[in-house]
Amino acid sequence: MKNETEQQQVDRIGVLTGGGDSPGTNAAIRAIVRRAAEAGIETIGFQDGWLGLLEDRAQPLALRDVSGILHVGGTLLGTSRTNPFKRPGGPEKVVESYKRNRLGAFVAIGGDDTLGVAHRLKDYGLRMVGIPQTIDNDLWGTDYCIGFDSAIGAVTDALDRLHTTGYSHHRILILEVMGRDAGWIALFGGLAGGADVILVPERKFSIGDIQRRIEQRISIGKRFSIIVVAEGAVPEELGCQVARETKADEFGHVTLGGVSYYIADRLSKLTDLPVRVTTLAYLQRGGTPSPFDRILATRFGVKAVEFILEGRYDVMTGLQGNRVVPVPLAEALRGPKLVGQELITLAGLFY
Repeated sequence: MKNETEQQQVDRIGVLTGGGDSPGTNAAIRAIVRRAAEAGIETIGFQDGWLGLLEDRAQPLALRDVSGILHVGGTLLGTSRTNPFKRPGGPEKVVESYKRNRLGAFVAIGGDDTLGVAHRLKDYGLRMVGIPQTIDNDLWGTDYCIGFDSAIGAVTDALDRLHTTGYSHHRILILEVMGRDAGWIALFGGLAGGADVILVPERKFSIGDIQRRIEQRISIGKRFSIIVVAEGAVPEELGCQVARETKADEFGHVTLGGVSYYIADRLSKLTDLPVRVTTLAYLQRGGTPSPFDRILATRFGVKAVEFILEGRYDVMTGLQGNRVVPVPLAEALRGPKLVGQELITLAGLFY
């Protein structure tokens, strides 16, 4: 392991934030700048994700630039869902920008799409370190990603509020949350918020099963029900996810949304209880990061710089137990980390 006096001539590093924003991202940027400054390394931020490298939109990040942003949501660098590998000459433009700014290494903060680009860029000779930032919490090799804890806090708060309306008006209330391929937000938020039905992408659901569950509750005097559904949950009757539009982004994703209305439409024909829908949408990814996310992001940011000092590249910071360890990006990106059967069974016990 190399010490800080043997930095492989890394005098300047770049950083960007890509994909969806998450509370805690600014805390990670702050930590990167502070740890790099301590090691005598300059930090350059790139605006709006990979688009910033494609267009060479860079800004120096000094200590004064990251002062006071620990508690601020979003990302001061901006973000986008830009994929350089879908742009003509994209990877080559990224390499040119990397070299023009005299970077010795780069930190990419984001989810599987952002880190997937970082992983591919190793083939172009770029030194990349990733930080997992996604409220979906679906990256392998880390127990938690930046933003997940804050997101389930928002879901829990929404469910607490919906409960009071649900039992007062004897309604079935459906809360739709994010989660394209994995149901971590729906399951953890649903458990914490006392949801009666939790629907996740990992297991198809049927309207008949939901109806029976509601009838069981009515039979014991509970004339209301709270349903949490991930946007990527699949109705057996359809056999596919419900999408708001068919146009895909540069990473091949269509915009999901509407499964809650599908459920409401069918349930309203099977029960006398009124059915209402709430879509949490961007409320679950915005706002102030939780204390856990602030600490996690700070640890990840510091460790990302230390991996650079140690000459570790093509890795991601991962929280395993209470340790932050280097996780090969190839391992982190081996498909979405899905909710396990044990947790799904646990959720089924409470209604």
